[in-house]
Amino acid sequence: MAAYILSRALQGILVMFGVSAIVFFSLFLTGDPAALMMSPDASRAEIDAFRVAMGFNDPIWVQYLRFLGQAFSGDFGQSLRYHRPALGLLLERIPATALLAFAALLWGSLFGFGLGVVAALRKNSALDFTIRVVSLLGQAIPVFWLALLLIIVFSLNLRWLPTGGIGTVQQLIMPSVALGAYYMSAITRIVRASLIEALGQDYVRTARAKGLSEWRITVRHALRNALIPVVTVQGMYFASLLGGALITEIVFAWPGIGRLAVEAIQNRDFAVVQATVLFAAAVFVVVNFLVDMAYAWLNPRIRL
Repeated sequence: MAAYILSRALQGILVMFGVSAIVFFSLFLTGDPAALMMSPDASRAEIDAFRVAMGFNDPIWVQYLRFLGQAFSGDFGQSLRYHRPALGLLLERIPATALLAFAALLWGSLFGFGLGVVAALRKNSALDFTIRVVSLLGQAIPVFWLALLLIIVFSLNLRWLPTGGIGTVQQLIMPSVALGAYYMSAITRIVRASLIEALGQDYVRTARAKGLSEWRITVRHALRNALIPVVTVQGMYFASLLGGALITEIVFAWPGIGRLAVEAIQNRDFAVVQATVLFAAAVFVVVNFLVDMAYAWLNPRIRL
């Protein structure tokens, strides 16, 4: 088990180094970073002075090593727009994105898991057909369209909920629903398919032959073996949510990481862009690691 954990940790470290290299060198692929980060009205002398101040005149490998050293110490540079440390701006936005992610994940998991189990136990029934249609619609509807529809219906017409912002439970409802709808649909379909497959295995037939109740067979035997693909989807979706739900945060004016990243790109604030991209990559690496550990717990054979 220790070797399994160590190998996954080393893979995560290599991934982070690869992402840091891509993030850093992509800045130079877009052209002269000094000219890109300065105002279009800046003179040549101002651009040259800025290039020297930022160290862009040094060899590129020296700049990359300096970038790595500063990143390890938590220094991603100063935001050109806010004139503050990029990491500080990122840390301020994390709670808002985390709140939205947890809310979407919570309701999506509860409803998706419950609907998937019901559909699997009522296979090929009218209820199963209805659940499958609903889950298909949930994955087919674009997030931005659902978000706008929720605003039109519940804010503009019924006036039950505010159109955006953060601070109250009412302001959290529509963003979490729009963000979690796709995830709920995906979980429903995966749970249904995995549980149907598990219920057809030999050990389930043996348990039935022993006279165990259908509920006990489903919960204690089939469900655990059906959880592995569900854990994968949960981990990846939650990582993408924490990395920044771009469309949802923009539509509902939610002050999270995704909105910060879009604003940074629009304002050529590369220090903030680098910080948000590396944070998103770190979230994916950590969540992947936790998912691998969950695999080993759910199925000990995976440790090999």
